[in-house]
Amino acid sequence: MSDDLTIFALASAAGKAGVSVFRISGADAAQAVTRLCEPNALPLPRTASVREIKNPRTGEAVDHALILYFPAPHSFTGEDVIELHTHGGRAVIQAVSEALQSLPRFRLAEAGEFTRRAFENGKMDLTEAEAVADLIHAETEAQRKQALRQMDGALGKIYEDWRGRLLRSLASLEAAIDFADEELPEDLSERQNKELLALRDEMARHLNDNHRGERLREGFSIVLLGAPNAGKSSLLNTLARRDVAIVSPFAGTTRDVIEVHLDINGYPVILSDTAGLRVSADAVESEGVRRAQSRAATADLKIIVLDAASPAENDSLHTLIDENTLVVLNKADLLSPLPLAGRVGEGGVPSETPVQNPNPLRLSALTGEGIDALLQKLAQEISSRFDNNTAPPLTRARHRAALEECAEHLDRALQAPMADLRAEDVRLAMRALGRITGRVDVEDLLDIIFRDFCIGK
Repeated sequence: MSDDLTIFALASAAGKAGVSVFRISGADAAQAVTRLCEPNALPLPRTASVREIKNPRTGEAVDHALILYFPAPHSFTGEDVIELHTHGGRAVIQAVSEALQSLPRFRLAEAGEFTRRAFENGKMDLTEAEAVADLIHAETEAQRKQALRQMDGALGKIYEDWRGRLLRSLASLEAAIDFADEELPEDLSERQNKELLALRDEMARHLNDNHRGERLREGFSIVLLGAPNAGKSSLLNTLARRDVAIVSPFAGTTRDVIEVHLDINGYPVILSDTAGLRVSADAVESEGVRRAQSRAATADLKIIVLDAASPAENDSLHTLIDENTLVVLNKADLLSPLPLAGRVGEGGVPSETPVQNPNPLRLSALTGEGIDALLQKLAQEISSRFDNNTAPPLTRARHRAALEECAEHLDRALQAPMADLRAEDVRLAMRALGRITGRVDVEDLLDIIFRDFCIGK
């Protein structure tokens, strides 16, 4: 639990800026105004007021600032909160920090401590608190929308509804145990079974989401695969719009996995370049090939890069193609303009090497031909994996683990031969569900959850 000291931190980004925001929270937050500001009267709640900030030790003016006052419990943390909107120069930030640090019972906040106090004071549940961190770290439009939806309580409402239904089932079970001699409804057991089965089915559908929430939060994984010198590194650089990978005419230049983070149509993408796939006596290159194959096995989407200039090198790649694969024919600037169809061979002419994708995309990483078509195709492939379900998704592994545990307890409850055994499993299911929102048993999780927050939030 948090101590009873008043905390403060720079809530805006560090460095030179037009405006910087200091956030202060705690029982003594009002001292930031009464001891540092002139005039020293608290402003009206939620009304911006101009004050001069002075160093409490020397009385020297530090800055002119806008002051906002949010009295408890109607604040972000549920405590008294003061915000100081100062000028954003480094010297001003340093002077204001020193002035706040000099106040008794004030200390610098730790990462995530404001949000942790909001959770501890009942202003939000753990799913909403985690969404605050996700919103801060969101880099794409899709990540922002998912985080904002969760911060507004979309996940928490589902879990609280399930918890309430489990609580009602548990109450019925306890009644059947405690008042076995009383006249209870004859269909009580049947109604309990129906409710628990319905809950179990809803949880199964929620869990069976292809990890789309976690993938959106962490990034959609795409891996480039192909023979040496097929142009994978050139394609990576073209898509990244900068020189990320070394490009040379010598086969086997790429030995390790090289990653770049992209924003494709609002979705976060982790694009990986890999070593060329071939049998090699070189131990380092062989390890690179092994890593390429390992990355391919876990990727959300594979891009097989075929070399138009060396069709013989393409023959062993068709075994890698499946439903999660795009096939591109690179170095299209070396081909004739005839349309490509069916199988890939020399100059785009059909060969005996089967390719399971009937329409490989024809492009040139050198000239940029076909790159827009590839990006459009990637956007379609990625969005199709996220937009087919309107229900709020799971976003973290801990949510999934707790829900799987909850579902296991429900399975046992449905098979339990005695009412007291069924009641115990329902109780354990409730506890597992409560750990997601922070209802029970979460003290040991709090440090882990909030340590990834930024200072000032």
